[in-house]
Amino acid sequence: MVSLSAPEQAATHAVTNQPPPLAPYDASDDPVLLEGLRREGADWAEEGLRRLGLRAGSAEAQEWADQANRHEPVLRTHDRYGNRVDEVDFHPSWHHLMRTAVAEGLAGTPWAEDRTGAHVARTAGGLVWGHTDAGHGCPTSMTYAAIPALRREPELAKVYEPLLTGREYEPELRVPTEKRGLLAGMGMTEKQGGSDVRTNTTTATPTAESGVYTLRGHKWFTSAPMCDVFLVLAQAPGGLSCFLVPRVLPDGSRNTFRIQRLKDKLGNRSNASSEPEFDRTVAWLVGPEGQGVKTIIEMVNCTRLDCVMMSATLMRKTLVEAGHHARHRGAFGARLIDQPLMRNVLADLALESEAATTLTLRLAGAADRAVRGDSGEQAFRRIATAVGKYWVTKRGPAFTAEALECLGGNGYVEDSGMPRHYREAPLLSIWEGSGNVNALDVLRALRREPGTAQALFGELALAQGADARLDRAVARLESLLTTASESSARRLVEHMALTLQASLLVRHAPPAVADAFCATRLGGDWGHAFGTLPDGADVDAVLRRALPGDN
Repeated sequence: MVSLSAPEQAATHAVTNQPPPLAPYDASDDPVLLEGLRREGADWAEEGLRRLGLRAGSAEAQEWADQANRHEPVLRTHDRYGNRVDEVDFHPSWHHLMRTAVAEGLAGTPWAEDRTGAHVARTAGGLVWGHTDAGHGCPTSMTYAAIPALRREPELAKVYEPLLTGREYEPELRVPTEKRGLLAGMGMTEKQGGSDVRTNTTTATPTAESGVYTLRGHKWFTSAPMCDVFLVLAQAPGGLSCFLVPRVLPDGSRNTFRIQRLKDKLGNRSNASSEPEFDRTVAWLVGPEGQGVKTIIEMVNCTRLDCVMMSATLMRKTLVEAGHHARHRGAFGARLIDQPLMRNVLADLALESEAATTLTLRLAGAADRAVRGDSGEQAFRRIATAVGKYWVTKRGPAFTAEALECLGGNGYVEDSGMPRHYREAPLLSIWEGSGNVNALDVLRALRREPGTAQALFGELALAQGADARLDRAVARLESLLTTASESSARRLVEHMALTLQASLLVRHAPPAVADAFCATRLGGDWGHAFGTLPDGADVDAVLRRALPGDN
């Protein structure tokens, strides 16, 4: 009998030509992010952002993200004694992610900070911490967005805002005012209407106490049901209105919030999304009766910005993963990163990522300045956020698929993390108004709020004369506006987005980046898939900027 030594027995299992784990890495190691942070007035946050970047890219935080998605939330409708509790249990990793996000000011904190760039710093933090898990960004986003809506009712804001803007994460359901920190959710959509919230059938009945109502109805898609309070739309006697619904009432009893089921979603699986039923559920009116949409629309504007931010984050995260793989994987006698066609693909992805990140931070800057009373920035934010929400989130799925393909079969395996990112990408185009809703919203703003078009063209004019292709694109946009119709709304908004992104890159990016973007996205010297940059593109310069380390 032949006797084999241990090394000989294991020879078939020797691992070669596989990249090492990416983690630990610095998720903030991105010049586009850091330049935008400084440019939009939040340079004071850079040190904290870099610290958060190291934490986001740590092996521990990456493991939290993996575990939170592998061990999904579980609904408990009753306790062991048969009492209705309607609670959702999460894996400990979810709580680690949430605790960090809240402590880092990624929820409502900017509204309590009286310094320039607070909202920019939060968005930049999301672009970095989002390298972990996207699901827990939902409750932090809604908490951030709830505050301007809640301010429509000053007495309620006085009670809840200090808790929603804090940095303490306390997940247990208790009387809100007895906690050191709160999370907020929202309940708008219903099964018969979706985005058409004016068809909502949930009813609100006034009680003898002024401003207090009881709700009855069924919401179709309410994420993060373990939040402490929710902003909910319901039909009051005066029309569709906005209400604050706490999970626990001031006397310590549970408000009626019957969770019928958790949604079995394509992605975003670490986050619970539910169908709650209201039945004599106590609620407080926020804003006047009949102005529910007007009251809650500011919340929607904030969460739309976060959809843009998370799409840009997914782009950056998957680009870093693809670049890491290409740097360490060999094929046909050379590293993938040295193969001309792979370099073209990665550079093309890098252009898209830079454009998305730059636009995200510009939108955050507009939001920050709008909050401080800048009417021009408020008008720009109104239209540009809807434009960015439409386009950047639309680009996400195709981008993520291409980045996944850079890993080949390895990218199709769950252990790589890429399938999770791929499943996440389409969601951001759907939530807070799908593509059609956002495109039509842009059209509505142009027709009803003329100042929005003026603000957009004022922004574009800042790059006038710097690139002939951009100048032609602006002229074409002016022409398209004269014939805009509902059926052509997507074409119009797409052109708006590309022109706006190009103008930002022409002003702020290196010439190689701006030139390649304008040549392809505006000049038409491009194919129909990523990796079709023209021969004249300075691929090396683009990659040196996009991928940290030797490439």
